[in-house]
Amino acid sequence: MRIAGRITGEAILAGAEMIRPGVSTKAIDEKIRHTIEKAGAKPSFLGYGGFPGSACISVNEQVIHGIPSYHRILEEGDIVKLDVGAYIDGFHGDSANTFPVGKISEEAQKLIDVTRESFFRGLEAAGKEGARVGDIGAAVDGYVTSFGCTTVKKYVGHGVGADLHEDPNVPNFGRPGHGPKLCRGMVIAIEPMINLGRPEVRELSDGWTVVTADGSLSAHYEHTVALTENGPEMLTKVD
Repeated sequence: MRIAGRITGEAILAGAEMIRPGVSTKAIDEKIRHTIEKAGAKPSFLGYGGFPGSACISVNEQVIHGIPSYHRILEEGDIVKLDVGAYIDGFHGDSANTFPVGKISEEAQKLIDVTRESFFRGLEAAGKEGARVGDIGAAVDGYVTSFGCTTVKKYVGHGVGADLHEDPNVPNFGRPGHGPKLCRGMVIAIEPMINLGRPEVRELSDGWTVVTADGSLSAHYEHTVALTENGPEMLTKVD
């Protein structure tokens, strides 16, 4: 899983290097696919449930599951989410990050920063002795709401392993001390999906793309995390 995680992280970095005004989301997707396949892995998302891309690439009010397209051209001031998975030797990695396109607004930068930090609050909660899934969600949601942002409730994190999505579900909201117990040896995806406006979302007619119901900006940050005897380890983080 460390190998799958490393390839996933490297693919996100490769895609991020292409993010600039005038580039299509499909061109970024092709770069991500090439990076994954060059490493001897397969894109986890390609064909998953019929998904047509190698990565989910979501722009601005798109929360998750954006379909890469030659017609979606990035513009100055956009924020773009890259959600990537890689499969090799029987295991998956899964990670996401949100990137600015050129110069962005202060509120967009605030959203990106709050979303990223909320992940680390959840990660810290996961590493505490006797932690439960609810502790992660409570930490994420408590941090996010303190900045006036909201947590998407309809979609959650999850276990990762031989399957891309496994038990347990890992919501980004919850009650401390509740939910399944977190044990050493578990591998989970902690992935805050945070909106600048209200938390409600809706799915577009393409059957995949999820957008904020009020049209507000959304950000996404995710790592595959192994719970080890030495604490949580981010398998998809690459330097």
